[in-house]
Amino acid sequence: MRIIIAGAGEVGTHLAKMLSNENHEIILIDPEESRLKPIDSSLDVLTHEGSATSVKILEDVLSKKTDLFIAVTHSEDTNITASILAKRFGAVKTIARIDNLDYLEPANLEFFKSIGVDSLIYPELIAAREVLGLLHETGSTEFMEFSDGKLAMYVQKLDEKAPILNKSLQEISVSRRTDKYRAVAIKRNDITIIPRGNEHFQLGDTVFVISTHEGIDEMMKTSGKENFEAKSIMILGGSRIGKHVAMYLQKTCEVKLIDSNIEKCEDLAEILDNTLIINGDGRNVDLLEQEGITKMDAFVAVTGNSETNILSCLLAKRMGVKKTIAEVENMEFINLAENTGIDTIINKKISAASRIFRHTTNPNVTQVKYMTGTDAEVIEFNVPENSKITKGTLRSINFPKDAIVGGGTRDGEPFIATGDTIIKANDKVVVFTLPSAYERLSRYFT
Repeated sequence: MRIIIAGAGEVGTHLAKMLSNENHEIILIDPEESRLKPIDSSLDVLTHEGSATSVKILEDVLSKKTDLFIAVTHSEDTNITASILAKRFGAVKTIARIDNLDYLEPANLEFFKSIGVDSLIYPELIAAREVLGLLHETGSTEFMEFSDGKLAMYVQKLDEKAPILNKSLQEISVSRRTDKYRAVAIKRNDITIIPRGNEHFQLGDTVFVISTHEGIDEMMKTSGKENFEAKSIMILGGSRIGKHVAMYLQKTCEVKLIDSNIEKCEDLAEILDNTLIINGDGRNVDLLEQEGITKMDAFVAVTGNSETNILSCLLAKRMGVKKTIAEVENMEFINLAENTGIDTIINKKISAASRIFRHTTNPNVTQVKYMTGTDAEVIEFNVPENSKITKGTLRSINFPKDAIVGGGTRDGEPFIATGDTIIKANDKVVVFTLPSAYERLSRYFT
């Protein structure tokens, strides 16, 4: 595909990195040379200095057929205008990053399509929904549903309480009922492994599991984790993410939101009528104790500062909070933060890039998620007629070793895959893959 990205900020740069590994022709536009220089020297992409709304620049870069135009600058107006112009100059599909929730109403989406903007992306809302999912599935450090919720992926870090420590997958399958869930990957010492039957689980492993609803309880017992109901939540940071999370949770939970900016607190107090808004520094131990942090079920840190989010979550964990979630936008900090004891790291640029990425892949892809802190991705495919994956059992079709089918749905019913599973046309399947397998993997679904 030929893809143009307008905006070399965090989302645009991360997206360019992801797409440059997929044999696409990428052109990146940004008005600041300082942003484009490091990309020029490290990635196989073309860069173009200038405004994404410049008619001359757009005419130039869109003179050849362009499959996808993605506008992810920090300005919503620029993104919408650039997408409209790009469509006018021949872009097949356009995507614009926005920060206005009203634009996502169905009637407004239709309006934007009519003027040339095919899809709208709101990174903060995507991240907020991730937080809400994690507060619902409190026993998991990362969570994603597939096939209309019939299958889900859970990510769990093994501690001393895990019954499966030092046991192999084969041993576990003999002693426990594992037909309702499957371990599809293990992250160990910053290396991601696709496990085989003789792989042993070790202390500190992060395990990626695909499960049906029926398999959740047994999976939790196997890993020594448990889900609990989070009814009292403290949020640090009145950012868009914090506001959306509070807006949803205040209907059913006790919610306290702390922000150091008095004006922001006053604005939030007008919007969040059932949330206690506190003006103060979330790193202040006395303030946290005064506001009852020791009685909180969950602590969510979503300020604009990664260091503040990490430190405050560590503080909350030390004070007895069961579930901590930190927004970490500095990519270099993610692995460090994961190894400090924080339960979950979210990163809005990874979340947004994953959502955009599915528009650039095999047409049979329905969902994609890049896993935080790894190079791996989880992909949901619709299986087409006569595709290579339907030609025998998964064990017999020479499926890529760096990828694994976790499960899927057939006629609306979920199943967990094994080496003896035969995938059929029209199934939906969930695949965990490392970058080394992606190109070969795509051939099995065409």
